[in-house]
Order: sequence, then structure tokens, then C-alpha cells
Amino acid sequence: MNPVLAFHRSLPGYAPTPVVALPGLARSLGIAHLYAKDESNRLGLPAFKALGASWAVHRALAGRPPSTVVTATDGNHGRAVARFARLSGHRAAIYVPPGVPAAAIRAIEDEGAAVTRVPGDYDAAVRAAAHAAAAPDAVLVQDTAWPGYEEVPGWIVDGYGTLFAELDEQLPSPPDLVIVPAGVGSLLQAALTHYRGRPAPARTAVVSVEPRAAACVLASVAAGHPVTVATGETALAGLNCGTVSSLAWPHIAAGLSAGTAVDDPEAFAAARLLRANGVDAGPCGAAPLAALLRPDFPLPLSPATSALLLVTEGAAAV
Repeated sequence: MNPVLAFHRSLPGYAPTPVVALPGLARSLGIAHLYAKDESNRLGLPAFKALGASWAVHRALAGRPPSTVVTATDGNHGRAVARFARLSGHRAAIYVPPGVPAAAIRAIEDEGAAVTRVPGDYDAAVRAAAHAAAAPDAVLVQDTAWPGYEEVPGWIVDGYGTLFAELDEQLPSPPDLVIVPAGVGSLLQAALTHYRGRPAPARTAVVSVEPRAAACVLASVAAGHPVTVATGETALAGLNCGTVSSLAWPHIAAGLSAGTAVDDPEAFAAARLLRANGVDAGPCGAAPLAALLRPDFPLPLSPATSALLLVTEGAAAV
């Protein structure tokens, strides 16, 4: 068995998150099937981030004496790191940029972590966390990579692979289209690794969606190389990232089918639609449906299309 999947299955409370069929929305879009992978309760946390954080903390801290696990976050990753650090008997120090909701900070602190607010954007918080992790008893568990720091982010991407292993068992066949929320691109990398590793002709189109206020994947694809964008305010806090992970970029450049961006009102409207159809979704998790509903969705749809939405967080996510 895949060692990452075996590890996740060994954790208390593990269960595959559900795949919800959305036939009414499929009909309104003129496609054959629409599914949502609902990550609103993953290992007791309201977002998929628990998969990457649990595996990376396990790998990074195996055999170490009590240490401080350090990371930067817009919310869900930091809470997940704090949770699994605590369960492993370690401390956690979490760095957050402005704009992270007070409820998110409280949730991280409730996991026993120390939270430091950093002036500037998410990239500034990442730099502050990396600096703090230079202490001898500290370990950085960051979900984005840069040259010289790629092993731990690679473990996080490996952790996300469990989501796609579950999908292989839950869906009757690979979908024609998967829409993936993209912040720094680590979940997108996991999707591309999974679907691009399949033999032809089972080729799934993979489309990224970002907030228009922080569309670093779109800007990088347009430029043909990674670029950093200035980020603005958005309710899609978990996707408010200005720089693509260096580990994700080669996968994006080689395998991304298309990308798009959405505004906050579109994400909120999509979240309401999903909740009306039995899927608990926050704005980041609803971004894939918001993208699919746009009249300028970048790929053609047909009556035979089978599409999958990665609903990465629930409405309770912070």
C-alpha cells in the first residue's frame, strides 16, 4: 500500500471524505456529471490541509526530541500544523499576515500554538517563519517551496495525494475535468502529479482557480516563469498568496490545462449554491464552482463532460 495512505488510515478518526453528486447543477451547466469532493471534515479539521500537515510533521519530527514546529499561514495550514505538532508532543509557532480572521487565530491558539502577527503579506509571513526556524530547536513545516527548501513541502504534497487515492476508489472513472483552488500551488501540484501520471488516453483536464486579488499562478503562466504578484484583500484568505511554490511550478508549466480567477461575490454565491445542494463550503472551497459558472470558463464543456470540484474547506474553516 502507498505509505502515505497507510499512515493516514492509521490516524484516529480517519475516513475518506465524501464525494457528492450534484445532478441538478450538472443539468444547469449542460454537462453529464458534476461531483464535489467535500473536505469540510478532514481528520477532525475543516479543510484538506490536515493531510499534508500530518504527514509532513510525522516525517520531519520522527525521532526528534521535543521541538518547535514553525510555519506561516493564512489559517488552515497553520491550524493543522499546530494540531499535529501538539499530538506529536511538540510545540508550534505560527506566523500570520494581516487579514487572517480573528477566529482563525483563536483556533490556532486553541491548539496550543504561539501566534505571531507579521506586518506585510503572506510572503512576508513565510520569510519571518523561515527566519524563526533557524533556531536550533526549531523545524520549519511550510507548505510552499523555494530553492534550497523543497523536501518538507514535497512531503506536504505527498500528503495531499491521499485525497486523490480516495477519489480513484470513489468515482466510477477518472473525471474529464478537475478544478483545483490554487494558492501557492501545492494542491495543484498533487493533482497534476496524480492525473498526469496516468497512461493515455485517460487524460484529465486540470484547471486552477485563484482569487483575482492574488492570481500568482495565472501571472506566472502568462509570463512563462514564476513571478510574484502584489496581493490585495480577499475573503478567499487561504488562497491569498503572491508567489508560486518552486516545487509546484515545473508541474504547472508542463501540465496545467488552463487557469482562471474569481471575485469574492462569485465565490460567496457558489458557496450558497453548494450548501443548498448538501455540500458545506467556504469561499475558498466554493471557488471551483464559481469558476465553472463563469461565462468565460477557459475550457469547453459538453453534454458528455464529467467534472470534479475540489471543495477544499468547509464553511466553518477559518
